[in-house]
Amino acid sequence: MLDPEKVLVSQSALLVIDAQDSFKVSPRWNRRDNHSFEKNVSALIEAYRSAHLPVVFFLHTDRDEGFERGSSHFKLMDFIKPRQDEPVMVKNTRNCFTSTTLQPYLIEKGVRRVGITGIQMEQCCETTARVAADLGYAVDFVTEATMTFPIPNWDKPGEELGVDAIRERTEYALRRRFARITTVDRLTNELKNIQR
Repeated sequence: MLDPEKVLVSQSALLVIDAQDSFKVSPRWNRRDNHSFEKNVSALIEAYRSAHLPVVFFLHTDRDEGFERGSSHFKLMDFIKPRQDEPVMVKNTRNCFTSTTLQPYLIEKGVRRVGITGIQMEQCCETTARVAADLGYAVDFVTEATMTFPIPNWDKPGEELGVDAIRERTEYALRRRFARITTVDRLTNELKNIQR
């Protein structure tokens, strides 16, 4: 992976992954881990826009309830209002590259570094971070701008992996291998210091 410390933040784009109403269909929505998610993602969107850097939004589709293209829940959450020049890409894979035109878009924009935000932390966000690193991008993984839910153990009914354990495992697996784990404040401050 490229080291985000060595790739200018001015060559960055923000990826907002699957921040969609589809998740609200399931009872697990009430067990989400990050109640500052909307505020933190909004702050990063505004910081990237203020720095005149690309912001890309994603919607995930599959056969699960609420994720079908025809569902009334298949839309970005209300706090997100893409601008006309900000693409909304639909994907049917866990990562944002394989089933979309993200890669050509980033090449066209001269992007060498991506900020990762969205839902779910350990699934689509983590998978996108790993693929991005393998494709040669520097990756900023903003855990506090991601969200997840407890994961049931399908082999042992009644057992689950809690959100704290998921967060710890995700950061442990990504750190210095696939991504820099960073914060909203740190990334926002870096964006403010871009020399124009």
